[in-house]
Amino acid sequence: MKVIRAKHAGVCYGVERALDMAQAAMMDDETTYTLGPLIHNPKVVEKLSAHGVQVANDVDDIDSGIVVIRSHGVEPSVLDCLNAKGLTVIDATCPHVAKAQRAAAELRDLGGTVLVIGRAEHPEVRGLCGHAGNAAVVVAGVEEIPAELSEPVGIVVQTTESKEKLGAVVEALRSRGIEPVVKNTVCFATRQRQDSAAMLAEEVDAIVVIGGKNSSNTTHLFEICKAHCPRSFFVESVDELDAAWFDGCETVGVTAGASTPEDQIDEVVDYLETL
Repeated sequence: MKVIRAKHAGVCYGVERALDMAQAAMMDDETTYTLGPLIHNPKVVEKLSAHGVQVANDVDDIDSGIVVIRSHGVEPSVLDCLNAKGLTVIDATCPHVAKAQRAAAELRDLGGTVLVIGRAEHPEVRGLCGHAGNAAVVVAGVEEIPAELSEPVGIVVQTTESKEKLGAVVEALRSRGIEPVVKNTVCFATRQRQDSAAMLAEEVDAIVVIGGKNSSNTTHLFEICKAHCPRSFFVESVDELDAAWFDGCETVGVTAGASTPEDQIDEVVDYLETL
């Protein structure tokens, strides 16, 4: 069976940067915390924990030490609380997310409504809403756009969303006579991975998507692959693979989310090449 890896797959710059910053922080004598999981990859978070990097779920859980802000960013009020407690703060917010946060603040200052396209429960979206203030309205898609909107209407996007979803929301507003102020904050690396996965899924008999089940960008990758290849499988590690999934396959593709390091991809590829 031939194993083909997607042209663009795995850890992106923002995740690699966050990992480097956390690893540098843990060399200090002070206890190092991340406010929530640094990235959405349980295996990586476990490795950091084994080296003493603790996950705190709330600012109140930290009284001293170093706090690394997760790659998804946080609300401005959270940073204010950390600084007020006199903690050492290392901001590992992905630069693309930071750009989206600035865009949300700019749209807030225009007045009206700021539509935040994304998943309401996602930490990046909570951070964007914090920068957009009371003007923020989160929508997962066209069907969630409110009937009443205060104009002007601005749009900012969770960086791991798709440009297709952004386009659909824009068109839905235009059909209502609303011309939105659009900040296209979809990450280029995310788009590369989505396009590459779609192309590969069209060409293979089966495809494996590797990444945390709690990862938004990896979930989107799986959804894209499933639309193009019915035999698409979403796993966090090589241990979840079942040889029976690939019975009769001549080709299998491999792709991975932006929080999936190289060693996790290599383990899956190595296993598949034994079949």
